[in-house]
Amino acid sequence: MTTARPALDPELRELLADMPLMSQLSPEVLAQLRRLPSTPIESLLAHRHVDRREVTVPAKDGAPIPLSVFSPANTDRTTAAPCVYWMHGGGMVMGDRFSQIDIPLEWLDEFGAVVVSVDYRLAPEATGTALVEDCYQGLLWVAEHSAELGIDPTRIVVAGASAGGGLAAGVTLLTRDLGTPAIAAQMLICPMLDHRNTSTSSRQYSGVPGVWTGEMNEFGWRSVLGELADGEVSAYISPAVADDLSGLPTTYVDTGSAEVFRDEDADYATRIWAAGGQAELHIWAGGFHGFDALYPQAHISTTARRTRTAWLARVLPPNSGA
Repeated sequence: MTTARPALDPELRELLADMPLMSQLSPEVLAQLRRLPSTPIESLLAHRHVDRREVTVPAKDGAPIPLSVFSPANTDRTTAAPCVYWMHGGGMVMGDRFSQIDIPLEWLDEFGAVVVSVDYRLAPEATGTALVEDCYQGLLWVAEHSAELGIDPTRIVVAGASAGGGLAAGVTLLTRDLGTPAIAAQMLICPMLDHRNTSTSSRQYSGVPGVWTGEMNEFGWRSVLGELADGEVSAYISPAVADDLSGLPTTYVDTGSAEVFRDEDADYATRIWAAGGQAELHIWAGGFHGFDALYPQAHISTTARRTRTAWLARVLPPNSGA
């Protein structure tokens, strides 16, 4: 029997009609997707006054982790800026540090934020905690070089979309447990949080083509987990299994009503509240997975993006040197 599903936003449904969709991923399809051209970062920077710096930092095992640092050009360097540390999406198996980079670059425009994007290693070549540890090592470098980068270390926000949202949540748990570095807030955009893939929304969006389906989600998680048994999966990999969500920085979670991650994302925010934490949750009616990244000019997308920016304006503390 077909599971009933929330209807797509009418404008998004019309836009999505022209997009080729699939229901499953395979190693062969993944190889084809990885060969597609990456995000044209130059076109995104062309109309902005931005200084760009490329850095490589070592992973725990010595592997190189590329970081891209985007800073507002011609600004007052005596005033430390907020920082957005960005983790890209791609189901843990594809994408690079320029994927969805237009989202945090809006916060560079709005707040003069320094944007740092990390090229963590991908599954299945990297498995287990390697991905989240790569992201954490990059964050440590940012915090340790905050003065050099013109960053206020009290105003670092970790952010990511889809797989990057899940990694941002994992990094935030890791920083809480290790006690460093300080994170002012976490921005989790349609985050990939739960390897179990058993929620109602994951079932609703299985068996049908889509941008990201239950079957594709299963492929992504299987690629990350490798030989790990269910009981061996760390909360840093799959944040939804964390026993304790207390002590986290203020959190923003958003997702669409018409997507796989809807229920696990809503549950994560609910559990933060239950632990006494602060979270803001938005479920965009009729939004499919990654709608605002794929179609940023749609009305629902501009509303979602504007709402995130307004939240950041509220929660970022004033400059510590002011």
